[in-house]
Amino acid sequence: MSNSFTTYNPEFIKHSACVIVPTYNNEKTLKQVLISVLEYTDRVIVVNDGSTDSTSQILAQFPQIAKVEYPNNKGKGKALRTGFDHAISLGYDYAITIDSDGQHFASDLPLFLEKLETEKEAIIIGSRNLHQENMPGKNTFANKFSNFWYYVETGQKALDTQSGYRLYPIHLMKGMAFFGTKYEFEVEVLVRCAWKGIKVMWIPVTVYYAPRGERISHFRPSIDFSRISVLNTILVLIAFLYIKPRDLILKMSKIKNVKEMLRKNLFNKEESAIKKAASIGFGVFMGIVPIWGFQMAVALVLAALFKLNKALTLIASNISIPPMIPFIVFFSFLFGKVWMGGKSVSLIFNKNITTEAIKLNIQQYIFGSITLAVVAGLLAFGITYSALQVSGKIAARKSGKTQ
Repeated sequence: MSNSFTTYNPEFIKHSACVIVPTYNNEKTLKQVLISVLEYTDRVIVVNDGSTDSTSQILAQFPQIAKVEYPNNKGKGKALRTGFDHAISLGYDYAITIDSDGQHFASDLPLFLEKLETEKEAIIIGSRNLHQENMPGKNTFANKFSNFWYYVETGQKALDTQSGYRLYPIHLMKGMAFFGTKYEFEVEVLVRCAWKGIKVMWIPVTVYYAPRGERISHFRPSIDFSRISVLNTILVLIAFLYIKPRDLILKMSKIKNVKEMLRKNLFNKEESAIKKAASIGFGVFMGIVPIWGFQMAVALVLAALFKLNKALTLIASNISIPPMIPFIVFFSFLFGKVWMGGKSVSLIFNKNITTEAIKLNIQQYIFGSITLAVVAGLLAFGITYSALQVSGKIAARKSGKTQ
């Protein structure tokens, strides 16, 4: 038994952690990967994802490890999910996943355990040096592509969302549902865990990429990028139609009232007056634009894209609350007359403002509501910016008097 095993196996036992090795047709590297991992712990689970080479024979040489094998290849994502389920059934709380192609070093396993001492509720990812020798160009592109969409879907910046060397808090992931069964799973699991409030963190690790002629990869660029793109489309829709509105509503519910939330965001010294005024002006614009039912969701998407204050934007977009709708519709028709010329119609406020009247004169309403949205948004921006400037000067004078 090596000194490394003597030193670190108790740490694996202490944290109720194991190592999961998903494998598919990696007979050239699998044995050495297992030997190196076993130098640190015997708490190892190998998932044989329908390999057709000598993988089963190699695994038979290691009776001390747990094995899950099935005849047909189902993809890396399915192999990982199967490994998680098996680890949970064996009573493990944490699982470190390491690829079987030899690119990861078992000597980095202690780094995950060390980080686990202070981060009990986080996914910890081994971040690679993406500029080192022999790094495949498709990997660099895939990682940038994945990192971008992870940011769009979670609002969190990522260093390396494609690394398969990770520690998962599997006890916190019980009952979670996933779509992905292949490479796209490794992006999905990060996004869904981030949505659940599980932190995603990174530690630097060493990685080895064999020269092009020796490298074995089951990643199929065209097919797998297509699967990842479809998944990201679904996740973006979920993020902006449910997750982000949910998070903002939860945030609002934790504050005593909207006034307090407005005060905290409006007088936040870390943001400029222009940004705050723009957030409110944009919120008013989105609250009037004729996309009923989607105004808040779209406002949040665009506020995140334009890096505005999402709370202020959401509050301002509530200008379209029911008591305000008759006013918005009336003035939309009024502004629409400018564009319709002789074809315009007039509504008598509070009498002819009906759904049927809007349908019959939809063009005037759409043109007018967009115009009203622009005008109201600009007015809201100007009034807010002026008010913030004045309040800032008053605060500065008071501060000067007290010094």
